[in-house]
Amino acid sequence: MLNFVNINGMEVYTSLWMKLSPYLALLILELVVDVSEAASQAEINRHLELGKECLAKGQLADALSHYHSAVDGDPSNYLTYFKRGTVYLALGKAKNALSDLDRVLDLNPDFTPAKVNRGIIHLKQANYDLAQLDFYNVLRSDPYNVEANEYLERIDPAKERKRAAEYYYGHDDYINAIQLVTEALETSPWAASLYELRAEMHLANNDYMAAVSDIRSTTKLQSDNTEGFFKLSQLLYKMGHATEALKSIRECLKLDPDDKDCFPFYKKIKKVEKFLTEAETALEEKQYTECISNAEKVLKNEKEVTNIIFEGKKLLCACYSGSEQSTEAIQYCSEALELGDDVNIYCDRAEAYLQTDMYDDAIRDYRQALEIDSHNERAKEGLGKAENRQKQSEKRDYYKILEVRRTASKKEIVKAYRKMAQKWHPDNYTNDEKMKKIAEKKFIDIAAAKEVLTDDEKRRQFDSGEDPLDPESGRDNMKNFHHFQSFHGSPFQFKFHFN
Repeated sequence: MLNFVNINGMEVYTSLWMKLSPYLALLILELVVDVSEAASQAEINRHLELGKECLAKGQLADALSHYHSAVDGDPSNYLTYFKRGTVYLALGKAKNALSDLDRVLDLNPDFTPAKVNRGIIHLKQANYDLAQLDFYNVLRSDPYNVEANEYLERIDPAKERKRAAEYYYGHDDYINAIQLVTEALETSPWAASLYELRAEMHLANNDYMAAVSDIRSTTKLQSDNTEGFFKLSQLLYKMGHATEALKSIRECLKLDPDDKDCFPFYKKIKKVEKFLTEAETALEEKQYTECISNAEKVLKNEKEVTNIIFEGKKLLCACYSGSEQSTEAIQYCSEALELGDDVNIYCDRAEAYLQTDMYDDAIRDYRQALEIDSHNERAKEGLGKAENRQKQSEKRDYYKILEVRRTASKKEIVKAYRKMAQKWHPDNYTNDEKMKKIAEKKFIDIAAAKEVLTDDEKRRQFDSGEDPLDPESGRDNMKNFHHFQSFHGSPFQFKFHFN
């Protein structure tokens, strides 16, 4: 069996190696090492060249990949670290860029470009003292360095804006405080601490959406910011955005599954968010019983956060209105409106009022909705419908004539018509002239009701507040009566007296 010895990645037959003179063995070893190093350096140069080409094309991620390989191939080359650090800087990955620039200056303390870039990062992160130190060190050896001088001049104004912002914040002048922090962020856009400070100011000023935006910025700038994700989740939940709150708290648990703040909060909002989502889905699918059940569970599990309670009552308002449980709908819509104005809640309550023929209340709610949103189509259509129905109520109501609900199916309408027509057939009252005249009028109305409510287009017109038969004309009434001259195949004849 042949035995081999591995020399710097090359296998040499053992017995042959042992027979070589020490001088010849050393010569071969040096040759092998030189060849290996030359191959390795060629590979490094190839990655450096490809990285340069990717940079020129703006392909930063690909450039970074090649510089990773170059650094791995030669971890003692400060220029390679510098090139990779520059790509990190372009990608906004300040932490990684700082690490590479620190390594560059460990290997070559006099490399000015690295000091300038590190100073820029410190300035953008609002680490003003560290930035100042880097720029001063550059100017000691290169007093006319343009970049160092330019960035150095920005430090004191930024520091002063931050100091003044804190002063105004301490004196409850949030407008000026926010403006000054915003100006400081123009110089230091990577400063998580400034975003945190401005978020506090926005919260004090009751501008929750702006606070959410700033806290989100801190989570992007600090990849391990569990506290930021926790604050963000709390704020979103307080605002009533349970699904977004759940997403944020999950980001916290990705960083630390056992976080003492995030985990308990996750367990609470996960349950509430599930009930809210299932209620909303059921409402969209018109599964009103399921919607009501889940919305009630929301209120059972959340007793303190006003906006979540508002969302639960808003859903109950919509679902009870959709299922024509008017009394409950009006109750929950009214309770929800005590917590906050909402166009859809006004429209849902207006629909419930219409279901109980409370036209004045319905009109008032639709008008209130339009005060909030003058372009809301649902409120516009609803107001027109309510006003027309109010006028209609002074005339004949085909649903009331047949004694059916507005949601009755065509089959239910035909069944009701047959029952009413049989009851009010004029032939039933041949011996009572007075009742016969009443029956004639009722039978005409019954015929007209059947005509309208079994015709999809005419029913749609009537539901929108218009009588498609125009009862004032008298012409349509006679026409409709002739459609029903017989009942169960038995013809009947009688004269109408309109005088």
